Amino acid sequence: MDGRSGQDQGASPAAGRPAARPPLRRAAQWARDYARLPGIPDEFLGADGQPRPVWTRFADTFAALAPTDIDRRFASADRHLREAGVTYRSPGDNAERSWPLSHLPLLIDEAEWAQLSQGIIQRAELLERVLQDIYGEGRLVASGALPAAAVAGSSEYLRPVCGIKPPGGRFLSVYAADIGRGPDGRWWVLSDRTQAPSGMGYALENRLVQSRAFSSIYKSMNAERLAPFFEAFRDALRASADRDEPRIGVLTPGSFSETYFEHATLARYLGFLLVEGDDLAVSGDRVHIRTVAGLKRVDVLLRRLDSNSLDPLELDAASRLGVAGLMDVVRKGGVVIANMPGSGVLEARALLGFLPSLSRRVLGEDLKIPHIATWWCGQKSARDEVLSRLDELAIEGAYGRAVPGFASSGPLLAGELSAAERERLRAAIVQRGIDYVGQEVVRLSTTPVWENGRIAPRPFVLRVFAAATPDGWTVMPGGFCRIADKLDARAVSMGDGASAADVWVVGDKAVAARSLLPGSDNVRIRRIAGVLPSRAADNLFWLGRYLERAEATLRLIRALAAQHRDPGKGSPAQLNTAERIQRLLLSWGAIAQTSRTQGARVADEALQAEDQFGSALSLLKSAQRTAVSLRERLSPDAWQVITEMSNRLAQDVDDDDAVVSTAELLLEKLASFAGLAQENMNRAAGWRFLDMGRRAERAINSARFARQFGYDEATPEDLDVLLTLVDCQITYRSRYLIGPSLAPIRDLVVLDLYNPRSVAFQIEVLNEHIAGLPVLKENGLIERPQRLAISLGARLTAAEAAHLDGRTLFALEQDLLNLAEAIGQHYFPHGPNATRPEKLTGLA
Repeated sequence: MDGRSGQDQGASPAAGRPAARPPLRRAAQWARDYARLPGIPDEFLGADGQPRPVWTRFADTFAALAPTDIDRRFASADRHLREAGVTYRSPGDNAERSWPLSHLPLLIDEAEWAQLSQGIIQRAELLERVLQDIYGEGRLVASGALPAAAVAGSSEYLRPVCGIKPPGGRFLSVYAADIGRGPDGRWWVLSDRTQAPSGMGYALENRLVQSRAFSSIYKSMNAERLAPFFEAFRDALRASADRDEPRIGVLTPGSFSETYFEHATLARYLGFLLVEGDDLAVSGDRVHIRTVAGLKRVDVLLRRLDSNSLDPLELDAASRLGVAGLMDVVRKGGVVIANMPGSGVLEARALLGFLPSLSRRVLGEDLKIPHIATWWCGQKSARDEVLSRLDELAIEGAYGRAVPGFASSGPLLAGELSAAERERLRAAIVQRGIDYVGQEVVRLSTTPVWENGRIAPRPFVLRVFAAATPDGWTVMPGGFCRIADKLDARAVSMGDGASAADVWVVGDKAVAARSLLPGSDNVRIRRIAGVLPSRAADNLFWLGRYLERAEATLRLIRALAAQHRDPGKGSPAQLNTAERIQRLLLSWGAIAQTSRTQGARVADEALQAEDQFGSALSLLKSAQRTAVSLRERLSPDAWQVITEMSNRLAQDVDDDDAVVSTAELLLEKLASFAGLAQENMNRAAGWRFLDMGRRAERAINSARFARQFGYDEATPEDLDVLLTLVDCQITYRSRYLIGPSLAPIRDLVVLDLYNPRSVAFQIEVLNEHIAGLPVLKENGLIERPQRLAISLGARLTAAEAAHLDGRTLFALEQDLLNLAEAIGQHYFPHGPNATRPEKLTGLA
């Protein structure tokens, strides 16, 4: 038995279609009207050379749209992607990229899809059984059906997994295959994805965008819905746990992951918790989530990080992404991990050549979908074949895309290398063939894309997903399509120039609408929003603080600009007030020391200086970075407000009027976000921590404003600015028929419980929030955050405005800072302090 797949599979997709093609009928008319095609996309034509009916149906409807209507719909799709913040990262990227969605879907007939689904299900079941044998009895290796070196050579083969019975009964809960159509019309498997297949969340987002932009076409095409697949997948994960109402988490590497947006999308859509390794802790024989109410058991983890990173004790000791002791819990059956650690071993291209014979041996049938002819150079006969045809084949790493010893991150085409590099490659294969495979060069079919107002053919790869359920495997109707930006692409990844497309499986009958909402009345009613991980609470608290701090900075900017625009500017009192505003902006890190002599340009710097950590731009960027870690908890409207603010500040501000108008616009956006949080968020722990962050920061800022502008010798100009900063001009004038007076203003800003901007009001609200949070100790004593808040509230209740001098206000400001720090230390502890052994009570 050798590792050649070409002889078992027949011809590869390199075989071409005859050059002569019949006309496209209606599709041709569509093409002439809208594209003047330089070439006909292969997907337009079937194996018989005739137009595919699914495309002529689409063409009939699409051609009825006016060009302006088409442009409007495409623009709507692009706008939704921007507003929803759909992003990804390419390997090595430091910043996120906007999601590149192709404006035209990929269409597949339901009959053809049924055949594809059967092949995907067969392949998924084969790989599941191979994994069970590799980590179980090992009969395939012992019998010689699978060379030991082809398995053990992979870094994804994990010895600690050997002998473990997978909790939940399966190694694979979700499987994906990258498939492509050759120019002859046949589908081929290009690679298997068994580690933690990505793309399901993006496929969901693609469908959401396309079905909205072309709702009438989408309905008329009878495209199968995605919701039933996700419902089956969610229910299968629930059924895999050992209790009726399990807690399920999506385990992500964090916000710097290439596909973090997708992780958040899946968590939000499926109703799971989005957790990082630092959110989890092992206690006894179970895995728990660190929450603001203590440790809460988690039953299932949908894994989105590599196996080797899962447990630094038994796997990669350098990993900071996993959970110490996790493998021991898995060994004891205490948590289900989907997919099981070690499942990525089947992604090795070294195994591809053995799958046809393994299918006959394990399943008793041939593979229904062939894969690219592949030769593993770890065996002499296959190595000789590769060396004899070196210039014709693509050379890839046997256990990863990178070719060992070469800088390329993808396959190498020996025929395109220099003579010296080709000989170096040959020598490397001869010396250590186990690390290399040879594959037939992939020539992909093309699908239509909309490019510069016209249709153009581009190669594509389709990723198809299958989920294991108690009733067998179910396949997502569609999948995740990646489209290359060049006609000669031999492989497609989400790198420079590539785009994605929605995939419609088209039928003749109308498709019933489906959603993940329960359809029966026997659902247990709840009024609790579930657990809140400490990390999420920390991020919500700081999101509130950053936004409130940005609001204070914007109010200072607006007040400073007003001082410079006042017709009476230049008076000593006004200069003194402007100097105080600048001094406060300097102490907040909004401007540089050297900028204070630049007059009105100080406001511009405080608004948009990227190198000043306290500028409005820096604060809103910090808020956006924090919000990225909360994607699954923020509504689309809330996320849109945050992104719009950052985008607005990214634009140039030319003059003082533009500075003021920008500051006012951003203040309106901040008010919008506050309104969304106040009216739309459930009153659970998440909302409390967001509001606590805002209240704590507002109390600090109001106290600081009172100290800076409500000092003992404050001028009317200073007091007027203070009223403006705390948004109390109307309230003051309605109460007092005199000009600005120190004692009444101090009372209004610091002590007035009826004023939602006063310090006392913030402390009262903070006391209410803290009282509603979980009690972390059962010793009956008041915990430190509550003790500080109660003490502050009592002092402010007993205080009199006439006695609020500068020293008292400074002490008040420091106590408020201590309260904010105490909240963080108490509810968001890090490291070993995060594990709380006591029984805990209260809202999670």
